[in-house]
Amino acid sequence: MIKALAKCIRDAKVPAILTPIFMLAEAFTEVCIPTVMKYMIDFGINQGDINNVVKYGVMLLAFTLASMMFGVTAGVTASRASSRFAKNLRQDMYYNIQRFTFSSIDKFSPASLVTRLTTDVNRVQMAFQMIIRITFRAPAMLIFAFIFSFRTSPKLSTVFLFAIPFLVIVLAIIIKVAFPIFNKTFKTYDDLNECVEENVRGIRVVKSFVQEEHEKSKFGKISDKIFELFTKAEKTVAFNAPAMQIAVYACVIAISWLGAHAIVESGNAEPGLTVGGLTSLFTYTMQILMSLMMLSMIFVMLTMSKASADRTAEVLREGCDINDGERNIKELKDGSVEFKNVCFKYSETAENNALDHISVKINSGETIGIIGGTGSSKSTFVQMIPRLYDTTEGEVFVGGENVRDYNLEALRNNVAMVLQKNTLFSGTIYDNIRWGNENASDEDVQRVCKLACADEFIQKFPDKYNTHIEQGGTNVSGGQKQRLCIARALLKHPKILILDDSTSAVDTHTDALIRKAFREEIPNTTKIIIAQRVSSICDADKIIVLENGKISDMGTHEELYNRGGIYREIYDQQTKGANDDE
Repeated sequence: MIKALAKCIRDAKVPAILTPIFMLAEAFTEVCIPTVMKYMIDFGINQGDINNVVKYGVMLLAFTLASMMFGVTAGVTASRASSRFAKNLRQDMYYNIQRFTFSSIDKFSPASLVTRLTTDVNRVQMAFQMIIRITFRAPAMLIFAFIFSFRTSPKLSTVFLFAIPFLVIVLAIIIKVAFPIFNKTFKTYDDLNECVEENVRGIRVVKSFVQEEHEKSKFGKISDKIFELFTKAEKTVAFNAPAMQIAVYACVIAISWLGAHAIVESGNAEPGLTVGGLTSLFTYTMQILMSLMMLSMIFVMLTMSKASADRTAEVLREGCDINDGERNIKELKDGSVEFKNVCFKYSETAENNALDHISVKINSGETIGIIGGTGSSKSTFVQMIPRLYDTTEGEVFVGGENVRDYNLEALRNNVAMVLQKNTLFSGTIYDNIRWGNENASDEDVQRVCKLACADEFIQKFPDKYNTHIEQGGTNVSGGQKQRLCIARALLKHPKILILDDSTSAVDTHTDALIRKAFREEIPNTTKIIIAQRVSSICDADKIIVLENGKISDMGTHEELYNRGGIYREIYDQQTKGANDDE
């Protein structure tokens, strides 16, 4: 964890190093102040020597100003260091998330990643600032104050040796009890964010089914759980302050009692102890015990932050298990695809394969239809082609080469995929389509939109192609969103085009026009179409029927229909009651 987070310090190194130096200087100058006060009382005030009063008064002012200057400077450098560290941490986490494979994304929910990038990073930033400031200041103050107090009165200073074990025991108990609760609390934050995200994304469904009260109740339960956990943890941590106060007042009383007797009883019980010395001991008592209080606060803070640090480091450590191949091939010869005895499972602990011994060959330029029931691994099948997942067993070849040998960017630039879940980003229609090719001209964008039958509805917008699309495409319909996503994929001029149920929200007439455009305009592009409607794939060169991750049948529409089986059953169910024209 520490190694992963330490890499994010980078440009924060200089202020991070300067801060402890300034904190040590501040601690030393602050500890010198009680000694100067002792001399001013003993050699100035008590003896009525105004020169010594002025002399030590000036020294007192100098040490005070120096302590303040070192403290302010340390505060500035600590703020810079922690801010830069947090910036680097968020940046590294975000950049690493961009490198995540689909298998990595499966491990972290969006709500969890949002929590880690915000709440957890804030806690780590606060902990880092405390580490470079208080973690150095408190021990230094403790050590310096001990040295000066023992110089003043070794006998009275032994009082501290009884207070420290008491505080250490209390702190250990607090940490042991509070840490598991804080850890559980931060995990519950993920549930809270997930609840909010799910509600916002599905707000139309919530309102349509009048489930607002249900969603409020669900949010309230999670919110109450966080409240209960935090209250329970904070109650435990709250024992820290009373324990510190007990130790402070006990030490003050003990030193007052013993010190007063030492001074009053003819000065022989404690040789060298003076009124100024006793006054300085009171200050050292406060400094020592305040240092212990700061150390206890650090331990509590680090206890709270450890869970956040673990969660941020987990994102940073998540490696990319799909990288450029050793041969780093940057050009696809053609759009041919071949699966050789491919097996795949989503996790090592999974009992069954999602894909089970798949072997199939697709020639370049062919149109392939894929159909099957829900959960038959249709999407998983096509995700092997651009290496969104890697096979568990077997090999996948594209353009005659193993996909593991390709440069990832080159492979995915030549394999355009319209995923089952269509996503548009905030910006104009031009901006969204140019995700396929940022250098494309307006004419190129309009051409692919015509191929995808999107130009028809775009021209009806007042701003046409400059129409602003809201985040997630909430201001366009499902069918319009699908057609824009298809156009975006076509702009890449791919050698392989994969449509993962990407025309499900489009009417059958428009669907037919899109397929006709594909046949006429991009005949050399291999087209793999996953569909629930038989009409979307019936004119394909080859149709693959998947069942439970296996190929149950394969052939043309006529061959599959004549053989009967699942395909014929699906076709008859979908065409039942339809007229001859349909």
